[in-house]
Amino acid sequence: MNICELCNRNDVETTIHHLVPKEMGGTFGPTATLCIPCHKQIHALYTNEELASRLSTVELLKDDENLSKFIKWIRKQPPSKLMKIKKSNERRQKR
Repeated sequence: MNICELCNRNDVETTIHHLVPKEMGGTFGPTATLCIPCHKQIHALYTNEELASRLSTVELLKDDENLSKFIKWIRKQPPSKLMKIKKSNERRQKR
């Protein structure tokens, strides 16, 4: 049984999230086990630079205002539900 470290849902398919992105030097750094929707949401909301500089722990991610809204919602969803995640408008404009 897999548990997401971010939303704490049980029996979900998980992936490994590098808390400091690999391209920012986090290849051998700490990781978190996240469900696919949480992992996708993180990368849809934030650039690798933002993740490396201000969101490099599970606690900081949980406390972030934008992500905490998603976590509150996803906790109510069944573990088998996979949803389409879109990049935030802010993130799209940073390209």
